[in-house]
Amino acid sequence: MGWAQWLLRIDRRVIFLLVAALTLIFIVRPVGLALRVSPEVRSVYDHMEKLPEGSAFLLSMDFDPASKPELAPMAVALLRNAFARKLRVMVMTLWVTGTGLAEGIVHAAAMEAEKESGRDYVFLGFTPGSANVILNMGQDLPKTFPKDHFGKPIESLPMMQGIKTLRDVQYAISLGAGSPGCETWYVYGKEKYGFELGCGVTAVSAAGLYPLLQTGQINGLIGGLRGGAEYETLLRRAGKATAGMDAQSATHVLIIVLILLGNVGYLLTRRREAR
Repeated sequence: MGWAQWLLRIDRRVIFLLVAALTLIFIVRPVGLALRVSPEVRSVYDHMEKLPEGSAFLLSMDFDPASKPELAPMAVALLRNAFARKLRVMVMTLWVTGTGLAEGIVHAAAMEAEKESGRDYVFLGFTPGSANVILNMGQDLPKTFPKDHFGKPIESLPMMQGIKTLRDVQYAISLGAGSPGCETWYVYGKEKYGFELGCGVTAVSAAGLYPLLQTGQINGLIGGLRGGAEYETLLRRAGKATAGMDAQSATHVLIIVLILLGNVGYLLTRRREAR
């Protein structure tokens, strides 16, 4: 049996093994394959870089574990950027199912950057009310969250000095997997209280937010795993989004190569049979 016939009869388990091996290799050791950074992702990064040291930055992790693969890498990258810029970081969630996840992400990022809770950042956690939470924060933030997630009075925390309402926040980003999420933050937050707003969403939701982006109602958009990888590229620090994109790209290339080889094998076999 010639190599052309062997290509046509290759065991599917070999293909599965190759896909699994490539995925594992790039997940464990991401290399950062060539990735063009989109203007909407760069806009978020540029705004973060322009914020003066000590500016109030609010990150709302409005997602649950089901959306963790796409949105958690964005959260990690944004927190690394904010801590490196020495911003005053407030983290919260409008999804009760995302509370534990958000706490784990911010704790790990703070430990990595050697930041102290209450002095450099605060985890506000979750409080019920959805859009009403945003409205209340715009009127009186300490009253909306009298204590942080760990029971410490908000007004006693050094980093919260001078932050009384959402009008005192220089930049807010919602990482949303649905509602409440980015659109809720725009309608009930930015539109009323005037802070700058950026968004990060799952890939399937990104298309619906481009009208807000194009009209300047939000200043930037990080879409899906690719958007997270682009942000990591700007930070020059590969993370899980880069690893995921590397694995995805490598397996796509493998599949394309196998399709091409299969077609070559088929054509050679037909030519041999015709002779």
